[in-house]
Amino acid sequence: MTRRWLRAQTRQGDVLRAGFAAVREEQGVPASFPDDVLAEAQAVAAAPQPPQPPEGDQRRDATGIPFVTIDPAGSTDLDQAVWIERRGSGYRVHYAIADVASFVRPGGAIDREAHARGVTFYSPDLRTSLHPPVLSEGAASLLPGVDRAAVLWRIDLDSAGLPVEVDVERALVRSRAKLAYAEVQKGLDTGEADESLVLLREVGRLRQGLEVERGGIDVRVPDQEIEADGPGFRLAMRAPHPVEGWNAQISLLTGMSAARIMLDAGVGIVRTMPPPPPDDYERLRRTAEGLGIDWPRDVSYAELVRHLDPRPPAHAAFLNLVTILLRSAGYTVVDREADDDAPDVLRHAAVAAPYAHVTAPLRRLVDRYGAECCLAVAAGREVPQWVLDGLPALPDEMRLADQRARALDRACVDLVEAVILEQHVGEEYQAVVVDERREYDVVQLHWPAVRTHVAGGGLGLGRRVRLRLASVDTSRRQVRFVPAEPDAATG
Repeated sequence: MTRRWLRAQTRQGDVLRAGFAAVREEQGVPASFPDDVLAEAQAVAAAPQPPQPPEGDQRRDATGIPFVTIDPAGSTDLDQAVWIERRGSGYRVHYAIADVASFVRPGGAIDREAHARGVTFYSPDLRTSLHPPVLSEGAASLLPGVDRAAVLWRIDLDSAGLPVEVDVERALVRSRAKLAYAEVQKGLDTGEADESLVLLREVGRLRQGLEVERGGIDVRVPDQEIEADGPGFRLAMRAPHPVEGWNAQISLLTGMSAARIMLDAGVGIVRTMPPPPPDDYERLRRTAEGLGIDWPRDVSYAELVRHLDPRPPAHAAFLNLVTILLRSAGYTVVDREADDDAPDVLRHAAVAAPYAHVTAPLRRLVDRYGAECCLAVAAGREVPQWVLDGLPALPDEMRLADQRARALDRACVDLVEAVILEQHVGEEYQAVVVDERREYDVVQLHWPAVRTHVAGGGLGLGRRVRLRLASVDTSRRQVRFVPAEPDAATG
């Protein structure tokens, strides 16, 4: 994949590390775990493994299934393991998810801290885990070569990739290998991948086709990444490997299955998003025009983005604007009085179906609750009382956690942009106006992948403009662009 770098000089590495620490403190990201949380986690991890399942559940021995995990290189908090086999003319998807609830005592120190954090926080030099690393990267992680407690989903699909039967239960699993996206993609491209990975591609493509039919939005966008570069850092745009999309389809399939279980039972929590207002699509259309992207009126946004190449700067800039459509996503508690026919309340517009988060419990609090609801319904027993007691507060807890995570990410990117661009003051850049506010315009540079403000406004939504980097304030993580003279408009 083509990468373009913004690279910090070696001497700037220490400045950035100090800045990242300051950002974490500013955003209220915990610097460490309290002593009682660490002590409880150590005790849980030191106990015989795997732990006894809660609520009297039985744990099936599924260690004979040759699972593998597929994650970014270097990951150790492994939530999911997958294995796919043919089943007649269709497929059987085995999807193992870390059984976090078996390690966390409701109301205990680990549980209270997880509710306070909500999610794992990622900054360029540090991962601030939802759970102590002795669990998230150790006893609860689906590491290869060891038996692990899991929530095991079995989803049978027909030849078109549609679910025909879904089951979920607690199990004991053993991953055979810890794989990275790049090596899986290479194996598939060269024909050296094993059959389960070939079927992952096959099922992934079928599910992507069904997503198009549903009108779902592919949110696979180029990532703006901050990467370690020796003693310094570099800022890059990375186009995802195709296997990342196929793997994500298995998670989406499981989340859609989980939502259906909870909605049918009238209990649980689902990820929801109302349809974006027409004005948002019109804003994107004008931006596409400014970027030189052809968007016929009879083509939907969902269809358009599937055909864009995320490597060209103009396409990358446009794909990153999907956040305009996704900004109203949240969580909704399901109860027996809820109206399942109200799409704006219980459906996720980008998925174009009911959807729930259940596949990342090591990194996201809400997933533990959704999984427990599904396990109870599948076993024909009552949902645990601690789950029912905790559900009402979850939407607000997750909203605050997500806001903090986004603010942390944005502040770190702002810092890197400021530190790296400091040496480029006075240079000119091509950009497009992507939003209009009362006192400023929001612009997206073609390259580097910087999204920033131009004071004064009035440049014109969707217009291509030429900007000059006027000043940089690294202490405030701010860069200031102004229209280049004599005429900023370029189209």
